[in-house]
Amino acid sequence: MNKIWYLFYNLIIVPTAKVVIFFLSLFNVKIRTGLHDRRKLFENLIIDLTGIDRRKKMLWFHSASMGEFEQAKPIIEKIKSEEDVNIIVTFFSPSGYRNSLKYPYADIISYIPVDTPMLTNRFLNLVRPHIAIFMRYDIWPNMIWQLDRKRIPYFIVDATMRSQSKRKLPIVFDFHKSLFSNVSRVLAVSKDDAQNFLEFGIPQNKIEIVGDTRFDRVYQKSLEAKERKLFFNKNIFNGKKVFVLGSSWESDEEVMLPALMKLMKYDPDVITIIVPHEPTVHHLERIENTLLNYFSFIRFSYIGNYNNERVIIVDSIGILLTLYKYASIAYVGGSFKQGIHNVLEPAVYGLPVLFGPRIENSREANILVSKSGAFIIRNKKEAFRVLRRLFMDKNLLIEKGKICADYVKENIGASDRIIKEIYFHL
Repeated sequence: MNKIWYLFYNLIIVPTAKVVIFFLSLFNVKIRTGLHDRRKLFENLIIDLTGIDRRKKMLWFHSASMGEFEQAKPIIEKIKSEEDVNIIVTFFSPSGYRNSLKYPYADIISYIPVDTPMLTNRFLNLVRPHIAIFMRYDIWPNMIWQLDRKRIPYFIVDATMRSQSKRKLPIVFDFHKSLFSNVSRVLAVSKDDAQNFLEFGIPQNKIEIVGDTRFDRVYQKSLEAKERKLFFNKNIFNGKKVFVLGSSWESDEEVMLPALMKLMKYDPDVITIIVPHEPTVHHLERIENTLLNYFSFIRFSYIGNYNNERVIIVDSIGILLTLYKYASIAYVGGSFKQGIHNVLEPAVYGLPVLFGPRIENSREANILVSKSGAFIIRNKKEAFRVLRRLFMDKNLLIEKGKICADYVKENIGASDRIIKEIYFHL
């Protein structure tokens, strides 16, 4: 460990961060919830550990939030099916922690402690993990330094490092170079990611290109979705063309709804399922007011009363991936705002995928566009033109959908490669 960085981090960064976080917690419910929940972190951890068989090896998986945890699930579930081990799962965010408390494949679910030398040392002394697996990018300096001291191997899994990453900025680069110096394995998503990690001085034999477990996860979930009880009467969509507007924000709807309304006017067989990213009362009413006087609509919670409405508005969460299985074409939201959501979820069903122009955060979206299986939508006219073309040409629709499905299938298998590396270090 570089003592200068250790002192700099703990004497300047950590105290400053505490003040900033406290101030932000006065205005941000999520931050305030995380601080409140952590008050009993060690009390709950001690209680949970009393029921653990210490003769078994302890594997620790850490994720920032739910998105990263979804990537860990195929690894955890396969390990649990093959080995008799203990698994502890930790989160940084309250949303990840609270939404995962009933996850059946983890023996313990906890927050990661605040990143101070004392608290990270206490956490590791209690848990005593045989290996630590950090999903994607959420690593904490004091925790890493404590793992180094205790000679506990740690992996960065589904590791990504972009060419323009802020971790490459002056000073920040030197800090991360020191932080990565003793990493056991970096299991990178792609060749580019691996090459970018090499720039930090990590030995080449510690970096392996294994792929992305998100492909495994969406494929696994799609198979489960096909076996689930149908959300709709199976006759509802007979002879219909179903379009799913998924994870939509208002900025997505401002472009897509006018195009869809025009399309549905000319094509009576088109049915639209709208799945808002945040189905608040205000958001749902805004969609309904847009459709009013144009097309009949019904909320998903009243689907038992369905009477040939042209638009179904989903007013619940957690079912989008299953809804894609009913679709002919899908739009994935977020790409007119902060960044696109998961394009693999509709792609796994063999659907052509549409999205807005902001796709810098998604390698998968860019690749699907380059393969001509997905379409970037920039305005209402373009949205109408693409939708009309796909719905009128069934062969084209099937061709584009197959490109997307094949892309997912070609990239399955990262979980097995990661597990092989984990077993080698246990």
